[in-house]
Amino acid sequence: MIAQLRGTLLDKRPNQVLVDVGGVGYQVHIPLSTYYSLGDLHSPVTLLIHTHMRDDGISLYGFLSSREKQCFELLIGASGVGPVLAMKILSGMNVEELIPAIRAGDLAGLTRIPGVGKKTAERIVVELRDKLAAMDVHERPRAASPEGPAADVVSALINLGYEERDAEKVVKEAQRDVGTDFEELLKASLQRLAPSREGRKRAAGQQ
Repeated sequence: MIAQLRGTLLDKRPNQVLVDVGGVGYQVHIPLSTYYSLGDLHSPVTLLIHTHMRDDGISLYGFLSSREKQCFELLIGASGVGPVLAMKILSGMNVEELIPAIRAGDLAGLTRIPGVGKKTAERIVVELRDKLAAMDVHERPRAASPEGPAADVVSALINLGYEERDAEKVVKEAQRDVGTDFEELLKASLQRLAPSREGRKRAAGQQ
């Protein structure tokens, strides 16, 4: 089982990276919180790895910190939460926001993450609240803005479950207010998308 990869960063996207380790390229799925803190292409990188075995193959999930990896493994231990949804949760809410949200039973905050419905949020809170009680919350360091921020933000939003047309629209609008810094642009775009998503939920509930 692969527990860590140390090599050269050949490619990076908001949801995955390619790491060259001794001439072998490993594709690793990552959350946005890890993407924020990656270095430049062709720079050294070390990722903590969760190896997920499936009938049709092996998937690698990578993290820059043990806290991210620990949260990921706790999330996939919750009923109804698989690796894909766990990565969306860590992309929609960083560890320093996620831990307090689960501890406090913040269902509204959790359900703003695409793919997390009320029942899933309730299971996460019930099953993980006590397990997260011992984890301290630390401030997450800000990372340098990557290249191609607008395109990367659109890609990140699509990976989080939003429609491409909606993602492109809000990113364009958000750029006028916050500029081209990746993290600020992503946050502003998510804030714009949240109300429309809540509106669709209410409409669906009335049908």
